[in-house]
Amino acid sequence: MGTRVYLARLAGLPVFDPNGDRVGRVRDAVVRLRTTNRPPQVVGLVAEMALRRRIFLPIGRITSMDAEAVVLGTGSLNLRRFEKRQNELLVLENLLDRRVTVMPEHGDGADHTGTVVDIGMELNRNTEWIVTRVAVREHTGRLTRRGHVYQAEYDRVHGLIGPTDTQGTANLIALLDQMRPADMANALQDLPDARRNEVAAALDDRRLADVLEELPEHDQVEILVGLDRERAADVLERMDPDDAADLLAELPKTEQAVLLDLMEPEEAAPVRQLMSYRPGTAGSVMTSEPVILTPDTTVAEALARIRNPELSPVVAAQVFVARAPAATPTGKYLGMVHFQRLLREPPASIVGGLVDSGIDPLRTDTGLLEITRRMATYDLVAMPVVDSTNRLLGAVTVDDVLDHSLPRDWRDRDAHDEGAA
Repeated sequence: MGTRVYLARLAGLPVFDPNGDRVGRVRDAVVRLRTTNRPPQVVGLVAEMALRRRIFLPIGRITSMDAEAVVLGTGSLNLRRFEKRQNELLVLENLLDRRVTVMPEHGDGADHTGTVVDIGMELNRNTEWIVTRVAVREHTGRLTRRGHVYQAEYDRVHGLIGPTDTQGTANLIALLDQMRPADMANALQDLPDARRNEVAAALDDRRLADVLEELPEHDQVEILVGLDRERAADVLERMDPDDAADLLAELPKTEQAVLLDLMEPEEAAPVRQLMSYRPGTAGSVMTSEPVILTPDTTVAEALARIRNPELSPVVAAQVFVARAPAATPTGKYLGMVHFQRLLREPPASIVGGLVDSGIDPLRTDTGLLEITRRMATYDLVAMPVVDSTNRLLGAVTVDDVLDHSLPRDWRDRDAHDEGAA
C-alpha cells in the first residue's frame, strides 16, 4: 500500500475480506477534524454492503488500497449502520466540489480560486493517515476553457473546512455517474436534503429519470417538486410510463393535471391511461411499452429489437406478437416468444410461426395475487395484458409485481435498518 492515496479514486472499488470474499463497495471516506490548525485525520472508509446497508471500516483494518480494490485484514466487521459523528466529515459528500482559495506557494503572487476535485492522504510518523494534499481545478473565468488541475498542500488551501454556500456538483456527479441507477439512488439518500436536491437537479433528464425510479416515493416527490415544472415534465417523459404514473399519483390532483398538460401529448397519453386503472390491478402496474412485433417480423429483426441497451432485461426477455398496429393498444394479440426460442431459430424465420398462444393473457382488472400465482405457475417474467377485444395493452413484468407487492418503504434504507435493529 502506497504512502499517498487519493480518496475520490477509491469510490466504487470493491472491498474484500482476508479470505478474498467480497464485502461491498467503497462509497466514501471519513475524516475527523482536529484542534488548532492540524490537518484532518482520515479514520476510515464507508462501505456499502448487501441490502444497501452502509458500514464503517476503520482505516487500521485496511491492509491494501490500490486502483483495483480495498482489502481488509483480520478481525470481525461491525455491521452497525454507519452514522457520522459531530466532528467528522465525509470526503465525497462534504468536501468534493467545494470552492476554495489557494495561497501562493512561496508567499508571493496572487491567491487562486478553484474547485476541489480530490483529497490526498499520507501516512505520518505515528502511522496515522492525514489529509496532506488537495487536488484543485482552477477557475479560469472563461466559459469555453476548463482550468487545469493541480495539487496544493493542505495548509495552503482556505475554505475547505467549515460552512459553505459555494459547493458545486460536477465532480460528485462524475463519480456517481459510474454507478448503476439503483446505487446512485442509494448514494443520494445519504446526502443532506439540500445537497441531494442540488445533485439530482444537476443530472441530465434521462439519468435523473432512471434514478428517480429507484428512490423511495417520498424522495421522488421531494426532488420532483424542487424542479421547475417544465423540467419536471421533461423528466417524467423519460421515465417508464408506469413509474411516471406511480410518481404522479403521489402528487395533488391539481399538480398532476399541470404536469400532464406540460408533457408531450404522446408521452402523457399512456401515463393518463395507466392512472385510470384501479390500484393493485394489472392495468395499474403494467408497462405500456413492451417489445411488440407483427407476425411477419423475422427472427433477426426481433433479436435486433431486444438488443437495444435501453431495454431492461425483464422487458427484453420476450417479445409480444400482435396484428398491426404494433403500438398499444395493438391489433389482435396472437402470443409471445421468449428470447431463448429466438436464439434457437434461423434468422430468416418469422415470429408468427413461433408464438406461444397457450397462456391466457391478463385482463386490466386482474389482481396482484392472481398475477403472482399465474407467473409462478408458468415460470414467466412477464405476462401480456389485453382488453375485452383481445388487443394488447401492455405487459406486467416480474419487477412490476415485486415493486407493488413489497412494503411501500422497501426502497427506504432507514426503514430497513430500523427493522433489522
